[in-house]
Amino acid sequence: MKTKFQPQNARELALVALEGVVENGAYSNLQVDQLLKKYPLADKDRRLATNIIYGVLQHKLTLEYWLNGFVQEKRLDPWVKTLLLSALYQYHYLERVPDWAVTDESIEIAKRRGNPGIRKFVTGVLHAILRKGLPDLRQINERDLRLSIENSVPRWLVNELTSEYGEEDTEKILQSINEPAHQVIRVNTAKTNLPTVKQVLDAAGIEYQESQVAQNALVITKGEIISSDLFKNGEITIQDESAMLAVESMHIEPGDKVLDACAAPGGKTVQIAEALADEDGHVDALDIHQHKVRLIEKNARRLGVEKRVTAHALDAREVDQLFDDESFNKILVDAPCSGIGLLRRKPEIRYTKTLNDSKQLHKIQLAILNAVAAKVKKGGIITYSTCTILQQENDDTVQAFLAEHPEFELVKTTTARKVKDTRHSPTLTILPSDFDSDGFFISSLKKGI
Repeated sequence: MKTKFQPQNARELALVALEGVVENGAYSNLQVDQLLKKYPLADKDRRLATNIIYGVLQHKLTLEYWLNGFVQEKRLDPWVKTLLLSALYQYHYLERVPDWAVTDESIEIAKRRGNPGIRKFVTGVLHAILRKGLPDLRQINERDLRLSIENSVPRWLVNELTSEYGEEDTEKILQSINEPAHQVIRVNTAKTNLPTVKQVLDAAGIEYQESQVAQNALVITKGEIISSDLFKNGEITIQDESAMLAVESMHIEPGDKVLDACAAPGGKTVQIAEALADEDGHVDALDIHQHKVRLIEKNARRLGVEKRVTAHALDAREVDQLFDDESFNKILVDAPCSGIGLLRRKPEIRYTKTLNDSKQLHKIQLAILNAVAAKVKKGGIITYSTCTILQQENDDTVQAFLAEHPEFELVKTTTARKVKDTRHSPTLTILPSDFDSDGFFISSLKKGI
């Protein structure tokens, strides 16, 4: 149910946004964008609101563990619980924000939003937290529970990652996913080049580092890029470093015919299109929803590659409706997945996904691969990628496909910067802890001649 409460400042806006995500299942990034447009804030307040929203979502299980010690399992109105969690987050994680400011404003919100009884309860809990302090999480003896609470991830995910990657790598992964996500730009080589973009950024005082992961990519360390002319003119686009590698690994030739089977919102579609410099080169992009097809087309227009892109509203499992067999030199299946590699950017994913969800997605992924297999030419390659790090959606899906399609072989995935090139596996898995980027998986399936 939508609240009638109208936010008047950063903390109130954060509360309303968190309600939308936690109670109504809204996507955090969309919820934040929508509310900031409806209730504009000064830059400083915008940053505070965004910090609180993503911080509470990232550390929700930790904050709940701490809060339970002060409310004795008392049943709380959801908004009251969220208000207390956001205050706890600010007390513990925002060192520059004085405790008195958090306390005073939280009590004022309780007063404005609730009744005298709620205001009194919130006041008592906050004063008790400041007086007694928070328990040391290191005193939790059971390893899996401690890791779950410390890093705010469900225990099933701790267990699954430990089973797949071992204890040491699991702890590195879990520590990394609550670090701030980098903002990364990819240079649109259809319009400009890396040296030119660097010159413009230097002149604008925007600070950056060269990506160690992807070519034509820069990690922005200081400055606002979305409002820049570079972005508005389509000379750059926002894309995570790991996500760029899927198209990089396809080694697109200028005249290739390419199918992007699961394309929306079109970031990889336009990356493919940039490389299609020959008049014969073209990419067909599919998405099941018409409104997402429009997003693909909008992306292509902004980057100036719309003549190289045709977007279709079609379920990738129904490709027989539009395309003949052996129509494409290369196919990208950036498959629907659990998104466990994106926990930095979409922290709420960790609380809504289950291991069973991952098993069901494996079936969908395999169905898409089976459907497009006949559409790639002999000698062509299907690139299968996901933004998860769970093996049943990655290597297990690939092996299941190969078992059904002996005409394909798994070849080594390679990238421009030779990322993890000394690995033993032909598939490429980027863990969030490897480069402080999103987690990603890429495999290359070559069809025999």
